[in-house]
Amino acid sequence: MNHTFHTLMRTAVIGGASLFMLLFFLFPGQIFEASMKGIAIWWEVLFPSLFPFLVIAELMLGFGIVHFFGTLLDPIMRPLFRVPGIGGFVMAMGFASGYPVGSKLAAQLREQHLITRLEGERLIAFTTTSDPIFLIGAVSVGFFHLPSAAIILAIAHYGGAILIGLIFRFYGYGREQKNAEPAKPLPSKRKNIVMQAFQNMHRARLENQKPIGLLLQDSIQSAIKLIMVIGGLVVFFSVFMECLSIINVLGALYFITHQLFDLFSIPLDLAPAFMNGWFEVTLGARSAGTAGAEVPLMLKCAAASFVLSWGGLSVHAQVASLINRTDFSYKPFLWARLIHGFISAAIVVAFWPWLSRWLEGQTVFSQLSPNMPFSQTLPYGFIVSGLMFAGMLIILGTSAWLRSRLRFK
Repeated sequence: MNHTFHTLMRTAVIGGASLFMLLFFLFPGQIFEASMKGIAIWWEVLFPSLFPFLVIAELMLGFGIVHFFGTLLDPIMRPLFRVPGIGGFVMAMGFASGYPVGSKLAAQLREQHLITRLEGERLIAFTTTSDPIFLIGAVSVGFFHLPSAAIILAIAHYGGAILIGLIFRFYGYGREQKNAEPAKPLPSKRKNIVMQAFQNMHRARLENQKPIGLLLQDSIQSAIKLIMVIGGLVVFFSVFMECLSIINVLGALYFITHQLFDLFSIPLDLAPAFMNGWFEVTLGARSAGTAGAEVPLMLKCAAASFVLSWGGLSVHAQVASLINRTDFSYKPFLWARLIHGFISAAIVVAFWPWLSRWLEGQTVFSQLSPNMPFSQTLPYGFIVSGLMFAGMLIILGTSAWLRSRLRFK
């Protein structure tokens, strides 16, 4: 049965590739334009917002800082999310730098045998999120022309991700009980958890014999390799969607989506947001922000929240390529993204009366102009990302330290 299924899949892929090659020859202008759109998204949005964080993440792994946070955050991460303390660093880094950094770090930790398979799958489920730079600069300013909408989208998106982490703590519980690796015990009363964290960081740094110059070089090479893979997938899906449009498959999908939206009394102008967002998050968020003026802002924000949390098949392909070299399963990530999308949209709708107050007289993002180019929002986005990363680690670290002290009393 499996052999027959794989044979049919292989035949379908070969047939589809042949059809697309034919379209390349018949419609070269449209295909080229779609490729340029994909390259523009990668170069103007993804490269500047992702590359610095990828290099920083690699350096932190090499310097042993991850082991420091792994020890420090263990008392809070295990009870909440059933992942080791090192997952707190992955969570902060994933939230601050966006997809697919959380998945990349989880895959690296698995390769270093610092987490189990189930712990890695839980981590990927809730640490694969959008980054504040994209959420503020591209979505809120560029697509919605409403900088203060970033507050609403951030609460729904990151709040939904934390809820996903709490839900997925129960994932694989039965299997983990049968053959789980023993959890690392909390430090004894005689040993301060902060001192133990510094000792573990120092020990990890000693084990890594690379000089700083070589470590920086390897970090940059690894970041460039991943950013090129991400760019290639973005361009591929841009071309893929153009091919579907040429053969009118997208038209058929739009018709089906219109029928479903009409059945549930959802404005039809939001159909492009869900259809485009199903494939590529940037196109979906743009469609949500530029939907017709008659569509309520609440529904636009809910649609954008769903798209940001789902991530699009382009992000799914990026994550699949990263976990391919590990024993992680893709299914938990798929379900997590789908559930996250519905939870984020529900948060916007349920708390809109309170969240919408941010839109009235909001001064937090008063420095940002509604028509400001994305490149000019980058410094502000980097500041927010850095504050989010530091703030999350401080909150988690303080909570873990307090819990460890209370446990000993």
